[in-house]
Amino acid sequence: MKPVTYGGSGAAKPPRTPTTHGSHYVSHLHEATAGAMRHHSKANPYQRRQPSAGRATIHDVAAAAAVSVATVSRVLNGTANVMPETLARVRAAVDTLNFVPSSVARNLSLQRTNTLGLLFPEISGPFFAQSLRGIESVASAAGYNLLIYSMSAHPDINAITSIPMGAQNTDGLLIMSDAVSDDFVRKLYAMRMPLVLVYRSLPGLPLPAVTVENKHGARRLVEHLIGLGHRRIAFINGPRANEDSDWRARGYYEALAAHGLTHDPALAVEGGFSEETGAAGARELLARGAEFTALFAADDEMAIGAIAVLNAAGLRVPQDVAVVGFDDIVTARYIQPPLTTVRAPTEQVGREAVRLLLAAIAGAPPPAQTLLLPVELVIRQSCGYRPRTNDERPM
Repeated sequence: MKPVTYGGSGAAKPPRTPTTHGSHYVSHLHEATAGAMRHHSKANPYQRRQPSAGRATIHDVAAAAAVSVATVSRVLNGTANVMPETLARVRAAVDTLNFVPSSVARNLSLQRTNTLGLLFPEISGPFFAQSLRGIESVASAAGYNLLIYSMSAHPDINAITSIPMGAQNTDGLLIMSDAVSDDFVRKLYAMRMPLVLVYRSLPGLPLPAVTVENKHGARRLVEHLIGLGHRRIAFINGPRANEDSDWRARGYYEALAAHGLTHDPALAVEGGFSEETGAAGARELLARGAEFTALFAADDEMAIGAIAVLNAAGLRVPQDVAVVGFDDIVTARYIQPPLTTVRAPTEQVGREAVRLLLAAIAGAPPPAQTLLLPVELVIRQSCGYRPRTNDERPM
């Protein structure tokens, strides 16, 4: 698929919830200010290396992969079909040697492309739309374009040469959640690519990162249910190896322990941050015969899917089962009953992530700690709470 371009006078804005997966999206934003942010400091721990006599050459890659220079060139440029085994050897050699093609080296000497790269796990749903609005607002004001790549169609990708972005066409990268593996991030860091981690961390590397108070928000939400008298609280968590899932689960278990409640393994199932996995989780809980009076889904989309299944099973929300979620997506307030949830500042996360990346590009050292943004408990009717004056009360 060809890249989709947004921008220019009178051009249409990008859709808020794109559904195309595994495609490239280029957002050409309006040029503005912040030209001073282009300068790189020598103290920058992730400043990209400049071309030097010691840099690996295309001949080194060819020798390591046991192929001709012409074959390496074809792999790098994608100009001809190459046998899968040969392709794998060349990409492995490129990654091992940290090889940077000469065209990239020329761009590095200019030290600017006026473009920021975004690696998303998946381009879909309200989370992507909210994140992108925050990212775009700050990038646009700083005069940067956006190059966005979805990893959903390439879950096993682990070669730097396999993604269409890098030092040759971006000044820095935002890596969202579990879009790529830790090893992939380490390879990018070794190339001195300015990076910011969003909704994830990587111990051992001095990289700037931003996320929200997942554990605190989940704990307050479960404690709210406990305060309403619930003792059997089911939990549909997010996907494994996802930091948001991990911290929200910790909040759930800490709330139970703090109130002397024993965790029943039959009340916890794994989901995947989607309506479909929320529905599947609710069906699994019902199939187990697990008794529960409340259900905490680790995000709103899963909560919405779970409510549909509970209703279909003849269980009323909140009369029979209280249901709560996390994130406060737009539809959370409009479903019936309106969803009690934790409001996460998704757009603000995007804005702060770009500010951190611009600072990294400008040569600022990374912050000592992950930037942790506060969340807000929003009480609506799905938990059984009945406010006296209105249907929504932040706490």
